Amino acid sequence: MIRLSVLYPSGDDASFDMDYYRSSHMDIVRRTMKPSRIEIDEGQPGQPFVAASHLFFDSPEALQEAMGNPDTRETMADIPNFTNTQPQMQVSTVIE
Repeated sequence: MIRLSVLYPSGDDASFDMDYYRSSHMDIVRRTMKPSRIEIDEGQPGQPFVAASHLFFDSPEALQEAMGNPDTRETMADIPNFTNTQPQMQVSTVIE
């Protein structure tokens, strides 16, 4: 199992609309990237990230297919609709 974590940094000027993220953006992610599972985290005050999402894929090839899908551009273009931060990404192999 492969996990793509998308981390949204917190900061004095950071804004993040969790309602839009959960209701609209994740619909786009599900449709375009087709992860097998999604988890969404909301950062606690004083933490380095205001939010994070974890997209799970059955294999590295499935993640590669999702990232190479031309429709995934829609996911990236939607980011300014819910945040002014620049997301950071981490790809991991899930051990347990």
